[in-house]
Amino acid sequence: MYWDGKGKAFTQKTAELAIKTAKERGIKDIVVASNTGETVEYFLESGLNIVCVTHVNGYREPGKNEMAEEKRKQLESKGVKVLTTTHVLSGAERSMSNKFQGVYPVEIMAHTLRMFGQGVKVCVEIATMALDAGLIPYGKNVVAIGGTGRGADTAVILKPAHASSILDTWVSEIICKPR
Repeated sequence: MYWDGKGKAFTQKTAELAIKTAKERGIKDIVVASNTGETVEYFLESGLNIVCVTHVNGYREPGKNEMAEEKRKQLESKGVKVLTTTHVLSGAERSMSNKFQGVYPVEIMAHTLRMFGQGVKVCVEIATMALDAGLIPYGKNVVAIGGTGRGADTAVILKPAHASSILDTWVSEIICKPR
């Protein structure tokens, strides 16, 4: 499915397609990018193992996380695994490029993935982060949901690899994305 636009307006339909596809394919794990917790709420009744990946602490403001602690606790009480950690496709390398005005390999990878849309880059990134944290199984397909700005507009099926072997990640299907 290709959307004639991007961003938050497509969140509900993206969630519906992602859940439907996961169930049809027998996929048990879904990884959702959600900085405030709003997007992940669309998946709460899915019956799937839900991993919510937030922005790293300090993304918008040093020492702060965009997800309120109360929201994090609420999601965790509903069985959602909430992960906040360094972004695998920026992290320390972003510090180097900011400091020395260069371009480094991981950033080139991120920009290459963005050629398919911001959401595809996010999907690969969050699935790798969830795998490295032990929140999804190794060697299994998962559904990952990302977006452009706020909300979700992209869903993919992929078999993530650990960050140490990220180039072994296999994107097997794009469920939906902006045109």
